[in-house]
Amino acid sequence: MPASERIPTRSVTVSDTDLLTRGELAVQGRIREASNAVLLCTVTHAGRAASCVYKPVAGERPLWDFPDGNLARREVAAYEVSEALGWSLVPPTVLRDGPYGEGMCQLWIDQPEEPSEGAELLALVEGEQPGDGWKAVGFAEVGEGRTALLVHADDVRLRRLAVLDAVINNGDRKGGHLLVDAEGRLFGIDHGVSFNTADKLRTLLWGWAGEPLTGEATDALKALTGALGAGKPLALRLAELITEDELDAVRARVDAMLTTGKHREPSGEWPAIPWPPV
Repeated sequence: MPASERIPTRSVTVSDTDLLTRGELAVQGRIREASNAVLLCTVTHAGRAASCVYKPVAGERPLWDFPDGNLARREVAAYEVSEALGWSLVPPTVLRDGPYGEGMCQLWIDQPEEPSEGAELLALVEGEQPGDGWKAVGFAEVGEGRTALLVHADDVRLRRLAVLDAVINNGDRKGGHLLVDAEGRLFGIDHGVSFNTADKLRTLLWGWAGEPLTGEATDALKALTGALGAGKPLALRLAELITEDELDAVRARVDAMLTTGKHREPSGEWPAIPWPPV
């Protein structure tokens, strides 16, 4: 059985987005580590209740390089593209009104307190080679004049996420933005600084840079090309969330990846790795 068939993907039900869109939000507290306002909430509707994250637009800090749209809409756009690729790598995410106005509302992903054996996705290792099952990212300073090799797992879930990040031009794929639930499903979060028209891809998932895309990725990108056609539901939805130029840039990035048949490589015009990396 191919590795891609052994890795679970989340089958998003209509009730997930319906709950987030129509449910009553109750703020439980603020996640203080975030640079923008991020509120932990419960959402209830029709007998269902779940935890979620609510990021009101009013709590966003303006960014010089994202003059159009807003971060909340970009987060929703990332979810829409993830679903179109068929990998459900972004938790269910909607745009809605809440206690502090319009904002992004995203289903909370519970993570096991004790990760399963072999579940590590990122590591710092001695030496100059990543070792079996790992892909090298680059060297990092670890104090006292020492360096270590930063690596990520050679994992089909991360490889899918690397493709998604390249499509949406994610400017901030940190280690802390990778979540794995109790069933082993991988999710990426925090996609507010995505979809810029300029090449701003910053990620820890450079291990496949320049390598051929998998057949699975090629098929998913071809399907995405069709879904991004003028008048298609996805194209119409994204036009509500990002600018026309940004939507054209998504199409151009997908076309470029299909033309080269390879994973994206750093452009050299923008820092390739986010800081801090975790």
